[in-house]
Amino acid sequence: MQFTSEQRLDDDGVLERDFTLGEVPGTLWTPESTAPAPLILIGHNGGLHRRESRLVTRARHSAANGYAVAAIDHPGHGDRPRSATDEQARADLRRAMQAGEPVDEIFESFVGPLVEKAAQEWRTTLDALLALPEIGGPVGYSGMTAVGIRLAVAEPRIAAAGFFAGGYVPRAQREEARQITIPLLFLLQWDDEGNPRQRALDLFDAFGSKEKTLHANLGGHVGTPWFEVEDGSRFYDRHLK
Repeated sequence: MQFTSEQRLDDDGVLERDFTLGEVPGTLWTPESTAPAPLILIGHNGGLHRRESRLVTRARHSAANGYAVAAIDHPGHGDRPRSATDEQARADLRRAMQAGEPVDEIFESFVGPLVEKAAQEWRTTLDALLALPEIGGPVGYSGMTAVGIRLAVAEPRIAAAGFFAGGYVPRAQREEARQITIPLLFLLQWDDEGNPRQRALDLFDAFGSKEKTLHANLGGHVGTPWFEVEDGSRFYDRHLK
């Protein structure tokens, strides 16, 4: 892991550093503390940059509350180039949506491979992060549901997770949901135009966790209210501190 820039955020004392790990770019936020901090891996849904404003706001809020927080750009996202296959899949998706045609199989064709590669990159990043003296454990995850499911199933170091029910979840991860037993906080926008509500409710029902909480709010895809960030902080405090 190589750090490429850093700045101290004067309003909350958080140290923000960009890094690279092989071909993967990322950002790490750490609090002002001499003790190793618990870690939250913060993810994003399709097409977004790790420095998307809502993600950065969440990351800084968590770091100010005593967590180390890391974000990486998934394959084909943010600062990473898109392959010709990715571009073709996105073009096919736009065409199908405009024509009112079914889109599940198109999503499967590129979200499935993305989930597998992103989860593996997260595991490699986690190895590097936990080697830093300022980061301890436990480890939580907050972000894209499909990647979070794959990561929670494959990675025993994930102790708790918050998922956003706002993106396509491949069939493989819908099946894997039954293997998840860690505490979960599942956020659902009731009127999300791109995410069928019943599919999200079925997924919540499938999770094998004995402690799982569903928070549903009125509004569209980007309408998650700020108090959910604060509730999320209390969730991670219970399980990571």
